[in-house]
Amino acid sequence: MDKADPQHLAPHRPDVNRMRHPLAWVPSLYLAQGLPFYSVALVAGLMFKSMGVPNEQIARWTGVLGLAWVFKALWSPFLELFRSKKRIVVVLQIAGGIALGALALALQLPAWFALAIALLAVVSLASSTHDIAADGLYIASLSARQQAAYAGWQGAFFNGAKFLSLGGLVILAGYLEQRVGAQLAWSTVFGLLGALMAGLGLYHLWALPGPQPAASGAVPGARAPLDVLADVIRAFFAKPGIWLGILFILLFRTAEGQVQTIGPLFLRDARAVGGMGLSTQEVGAIYGTAGTAAFLVGSILGGYFTSWLGLKRAMVFLILAMNLPNLVFYYLSMAQPESLGVVTASLAAEMFGYGFGFVGMILFIMQVIASGPYQTAHYALGSGFMQLGFVLSKVVSGDIQRALGYQHFFLWVVLSALPVLLLTRFVRLEPEK
Repeated sequence: MDKADPQHLAPHRPDVNRMRHPLAWVPSLYLAQGLPFYSVALVAGLMFKSMGVPNEQIARWTGVLGLAWVFKALWSPFLELFRSKKRIVVVLQIAGGIALGALALALQLPAWFALAIALLAVVSLASSTHDIAADGLYIASLSARQQAAYAGWQGAFFNGAKFLSLGGLVILAGYLEQRVGAQLAWSTVFGLLGALMAGLGLYHLWALPGPQPAASGAVPGARAPLDVLADVIRAFFAKPGIWLGILFILLFRTAEGQVQTIGPLFLRDARAVGGMGLSTQEVGAIYGTAGTAAFLVGSILGGYFTSWLGLKRAMVFLILAMNLPNLVFYYLSMAQPESLGVVTASLAAEMFGYGFGFVGMILFIMQVIASGPYQTAHYALGSGFMQLGFVLSKVVSGDIQRALGYQHFFLWVVLSALPVLLLTRFVRLEPEK
């Protein structure tokens, strides 16, 4: 794209008019973005839990692996130089599928833990690089109004990957654990994840929009990407109110990073140590049914709600919804209800709030932080800061939970969500004029 042309989103471009309907590719594109992310962030954690790895090590290693999504902006300018983001997306989806398949085999080897971490690192690098190209394709192919309208679908299917993983595949893992043991059970799960990623890559050869305009101002040669990177960073930090915006992004996911890491482990842990005592299969069943439905409804409604009300007026409601999961887990840790129906209803409420509220951060980065030239690279920088907030809270969450116990940990998470709500009074919530 031409860095001097901030209007490259305009829907009247001929290549935009020829693309397939957004619903033919937006849901599947963000499902493919979410699958490897949640494979690293959540599914791997449950696998390690089943294979006897302590909570603090699970949180620490999966958090470190998440750093690929933090630093992805450093190589985003290199992708600006490619005309076909579609080609990059497809190649990285298939590469991620191959790495997940290799992980399935590695779990059968004596040094399975070290190999698993190494292969998950490959998945993390491929997936984070894929995110840059996928987000750039989304931004360049849709108008600002379309971005808001389809943000609910984007968020629903990105996070829907979580429930496909925690639902169907974790249910399968729980079923197989009882029959063939943990190692073979989880090898099967990661093999299926790899096949699904490769299949999505082949589908996107047909479905994704074609090449977008490349960076016409780029100078060929080895130094061109570095020059672009320097220009991207200068332009990003020159934006009005950018430091307050970065603080807002970092704090937005602080509570979520802790809950999303410890929540599933809390559900699995025994009641004697403050957990809920659910089996792998029960956790998968709840998230794969009521949780999935509630999340999809929340995400889609959140997108249309924000499109109707506008981001500035909607943000407080979105943040309140985003923090409903914190209250749900605090309630569960206090009451420890034995009824599976009550637990299911609680987790459905958690997922509805999370789906509804997550739209706020997507649109804040897309329309406020990434506005102007270099939208793809600036979106990558903004989402990198978002992931940094998630990773920092994730890495320390296991140690905090171990020190406080589950009840006090979830109370701490509720309190840690308050600062971002206060920041809505001061942060800029509209695109730069």
